[in-house]
Amino acid sequence: MTAQPIKTLGLTDPQGRDFRYVRLSITDVCNFKCDYCLPDGYEKNGKNQFLTLPEIKHTAQSLAKLGVSKIRVTGGEPVLRKDHVEIIRTLKNIDGIKQVCMTTNGYKINDYVDQWKDAGLDNLTVSIDSLHPSTFNKITGHSILDDILKGLDRAVELGFKQIKVNVVLMQSFNAHEFLQFVQWVKNKPITLRFIELMQTGDNTEFFNKEHVRADSLISQLSLLGWTAIKKSKTAGPAIEYEHRESIGNIGFITPYSQDFCKTCNRLRISSTGKLHLCLFGDGGFDLRPFMQADQPQQNLISELQSVLGYKKDSHSLHDNISGSTKHLAMIGG
Repeated sequence: MTAQPIKTLGLTDPQGRDFRYVRLSITDVCNFKCDYCLPDGYEKNGKNQFLTLPEIKHTAQSLAKLGVSKIRVTGGEPVLRKDHVEIIRTLKNIDGIKQVCMTTNGYKINDYVDQWKDAGLDNLTVSIDSLHPSTFNKITGHSILDDILKGLDRAVELGFKQIKVNVVLMQSFNAHEFLQFVQWVKNKPITLRFIELMQTGDNTEFFNKEHVRADSLISQLSLLGWTAIKKSKTAGPAIEYEHRESIGNIGFITPYSQDFCKTCNRLRISSTGKLHLCLFGDGGFDLRPFMQADQPQQNLISELQSVLGYKKDSHSLHDNISGSTKHLAMIGG
């Protein structure tokens, strides 16, 4: 389905949305067993054939020519891939890529955080769903909260451009920690983001029981004097808030809110080379044949532009349709 070369480079969908941000999964393997994503742990499906470093480089160079300036390395858990530091370094050295970010569950953060900084990682996001070791262990299956918090402190010392902590609140697990999290970030140069639990193909019962509506949390925050911050063009989906007495900020990712998809600016490439136009879409478009080093770069550029024409106005979560996304580790959230 290769399209003819287009003179004007750029990634714009039929709705006029401009895409400058790509989430790149480098593995779908994860070693955590988070209840909302992989409660039974990772299940290997055949032989893993993840994107190679040359394929990643070729793809990122093409994306940069299309105006993409921000790439987020995701998983599964990206640090489980032995060459993830070299991937970060490679992306950082590509002309036009201004921000290289990574999302991690914090596993081995103390072993790698200095290497990430040295490789040029700009922004670091760590998932921490509880500030209580016992609850953290219950959610993830790991008793390493103290180590992750120490690693986070080290990241602050190293001076990353931005550090974020992601939290998924669930009714019977950690919803009662909301105000504790808000207080925790007041003395830390961190953006704390509450991600509304999302329904996927295998968590319907869990979702119905544990979903915490973000609008009620935002109302609480507003009453405490927090005010919204204007978003940048490459910012993710979070609505962020600041407070005059807080060093850190608070953000919310609210996929069930009205017009959530209106300002969508991000695309997702899976660890096996499929372009996903939406986290909750029906499958992906296979770009791998165009990612090979012996393929003209224009072929991948044209394919990317052509496929973007299939992007829909919005997801269908409001209709309880989560597409082909079985769990969030499949394409990096």
